[in-house]
This record gives sequence, C-alpha cells and structure tokens, in this order.
Amino acid sequence: VIAHVDHGKSTLTDSLIQKAGIISAKASGDARYMDTREDEQERGITIKSTGVSMAFKYDISKYFATEAQKSIEEQQEEAKAAPVEGLDNQYMINLIDSPGHVDFSSEVTAALRITDGALVVVDCIEGVCVQTETVLRQAMAEKVVPVL
Repeated sequence: VIAHVDHGKSTLTDSLIQKAGIISAKASGDARYMDTREDEQERGITIKSTGVSMAFKYDISKYFATEAQKSIEEQQEEAKAAPVEGLDNQYMINLIDSPGHVDFSSEVTAALRITDGALVVVDCIEGVCVQTETVLRQAMAEKVVPVL
C-alpha cells in the first residue's frame, strides 16, 4: 500500500486486516495494527514497512443468480466448470503497509521490490500530492503494477 503521507494507508490496511478477521471491527481504523514500533505509535506515522499475511475466501455464489433463477443449461454448464472438491477459492494475500513520509522513501522502495503490485491510496479531498507522484514513480521504476 503506497501513498502520500496521511492519505489513509494504515487506515485502509487496518480495514483489510479486520475483514480478514485478525482484529475486531471496533479496533479497525484506530488500531494502527501494522505500526508495531513504539515510536510509530507515539508519532502516529508509519516509519518501517510491515507485512502481514491474510487468508480470504472468495464466495463466487454471491455474484450469480440463485438456483431458482438459473436455466437448466446454465446449471449444466456450471456443473462442468465446478471447482475440484477441496479447492474452496481461498487466497493468501501478503500485504505491506509502507510509510508515506519522504524521509522514509527507502522503505517504500524495499517494499516494492518484493511485491507483485501496489495499491495506491489518494485522499479524495487533497487529491494527488507530491509524494503520491513520487511513490508512483518508484513503483514504475521497480516494474510494479500500481492499482488506484
């Protein structure tokens, strides 16, 4: 997760961690779960990139019509394409919360070097800021695909 300082990286990360069931909904947003160092907690900023692994189960049935609404042909096609037993569409996502302050840009580069992609967070009030552009340039230099 990359962005300008104070654009919500840690808040987004807390929300994703909450959705994965690691922290409670009540603590989400205020917990700063990834800010594990004492100085990070005191200053309210991320200084070191920190990673967490989260398991997500993708329930594809939520996105399709109910059985009663499906035609017989659709049901037959689904039966042919049904996933193999035991494979229940679970995904392991390794998430890294990176600092936004320019003084810690080396931490962003280090995090980008071990990732497949980057979530770019932009504050809807402030918009794209200087450090937003900088972290995007860093991502592209490391050949990491940014996602807004």
